[in-house]
Amino acid sequence: MAEHSNPELPPLPYDYDALEPHISEQVLTWHHDTHHQGYVNGLESAEETLAENRASGDFGTTGGALSNVTHNGCGHYLHTLFWENMSPNGGGEPDGELAARIEEDFGSYEGWKGEFEAAASAAGGWALLVYDPVAKQLRNVAVDKHDQGALWGAHPILALDVWEHSYYYDYGPDRGSFIDAFFEVVDWDNTAEEYETVVSTFE
Repeated sequence: MAEHSNPELPPLPYDYDALEPHISEQVLTWHHDTHHQGYVNGLESAEETLAENRASGDFGTTGGALSNVTHNGCGHYLHTLFWENMSPNGGGEPDGELAARIEEDFGSYEGWKGEFEAAASAAGGWALLVYDPVAKQLRNVAVDKHDQGALWGAHPILALDVWEHSYYYDYGPDRGSFIDAFFEVVDWDNTAEEYETVVSTFE
């Protein structure tokens, strides 16, 4: 049987106060150390339950564990991307191949951004910019929780967490101001790297 590595919480790629004043040190501490760690723990626990059930032949708790794998696994993976998609030196607009592809697939950067902001306003979990390898185009996706509303086969390259724990301490119910703040710290270099890796695989 193949050995599987246990999920681990990756460290933030910057200091906890590095995104201030747009995202506070307190929010990053809670969000990374408590919320993200919770998804890592939940994924590990669910994987252990599945392994125990396979070994024992008792699958009574397997349905719940399978749901916990997708919920916690998506939470873990998307948070990891979210941290990487931000930088204290972020902001501005994309350039190069990513900028050209956004213009090709959305008509303009403004057209993409307006649609992405609408996804972030409507979602109950995440706004994602994904690459769809079937249609061979970029798409915006509004995802509820971590795993509801995703597009099969699509690969996220930019993730914005709009769960209330992402912004309520800093912005209260004003999600729109948090979305604006995200664009002040978005790391387009990282997003371009994600895009290039995915496209090189599928095109």
